[in-house]
Amino acid sequence: MNYFCIMKVDYIIVGLGLAGLAFTHELKKHNKTFIVFEDESQNASKVAGGMYNPVILKRFTPVWDAKNQLEIALPFYKEIETVLNNKYDFPIDTHRLFTSVEEQNNWFATCDNPVLSPYMVPEVHKKTYEGLESPFGYGKLQNTGRITTKQLLDDYRAYLLENDKLIYDTFDYGNIQLVNNSVKYQNIKAKYIVFCEGFGIKRNPFFKDLPLREAKGELITIYAPKLKIDFVLKSALFIMPLGDDLFKVGATFNWKDKTNQPTEEGKQELLTKLDKLIKVPFEVVDHVAGIRPTVKDRRPLVGIHAQFTQLAVLNGLGTRGVMIAPIVAKELYNHIENNTELRKEIDIERFVL
Repeated sequence: MNYFCIMKVDYIIVGLGLAGLAFTHELKKHNKTFIVFEDESQNASKVAGGMYNPVILKRFTPVWDAKNQLEIALPFYKEIETVLNNKYDFPIDTHRLFTSVEEQNNWFATCDNPVLSPYMVPEVHKKTYEGLESPFGYGKLQNTGRITTKQLLDDYRAYLLENDKLIYDTFDYGNIQLVNNSVKYQNIKAKYIVFCEGFGIKRNPFFKDLPLREAKGELITIYAPKLKIDFVLKSALFIMPLGDDLFKVGATFNWKDKTNQPTEEGKQELLTKLDKLIKVPFEVVDHVAGIRPTVKDRRPLVGIHAQFTQLAVLNGLGTRGVMIAPIVAKELYNHIENNTELRKEIDIERFVL
């Protein structure tokens, strides 16, 4: 890439987690030109469990907007698989461990909800598994799955790099020049900059006042050859099969620690819960951490800056980024390019006084 001449593009994208990837793909579909800046300072998308599941399993209630999200997300990942010639979407059932008869009754009552009935099987799953105590059985969710987010992001970054669409560099807000209806950054002239920075937005002078909350999450991967489950187990934590007797286990929530570094405290919290749940030998083979970008009302942060209309934000995907990212990326694109109104529950204007 020649850094000594002016590059003209439609968009500059800052950050290539799930939000940045989804918006980039939307631009590609509409033949828009772009360049992406990424410095790998934020890794929440890469360490995430990657589950898509429309049911909040703590209370057996619907996830906000889940039906619409999945109608966009699942075809989106199929498109990405075609572009990159790899597989990232792995359907897998989810079993919720019941702890009482009351939970069983609540499960059956919720199964009648027409929004959730395609997913919640109206029976108690009573099969026993070595090393799992389940006196009250399980509730089974079907039509759920996981996205291998780390592999997806690694492959997509390589794809963009190969096509001269990615610059590995820390974005310097001080070098932004706003000129009429365009924006210039270093040697790049664009119509818009879209910030998809996750937790990194707290350093962004244009959007730092948005009410983003940082929830650190830690996960471990265990090797447990005697744990023969082919479903995601959900209880006080989740246990997700990865193949080859490996399982991802998570996750913690820490609202104080703002680092991406795994901690002994987080690891011990997971091990304490895991020891209560499974009774088979296992070995910890990996331990990772990331900062989830969450919002106080649990809705994404999407929109255009009130004063500088060349600047936009796509953030706050929280714990369900694989479901939310594709639909909000599409909405932001249509808002910028076609002046389509954003839904009030995602529009950043809801926080502008």
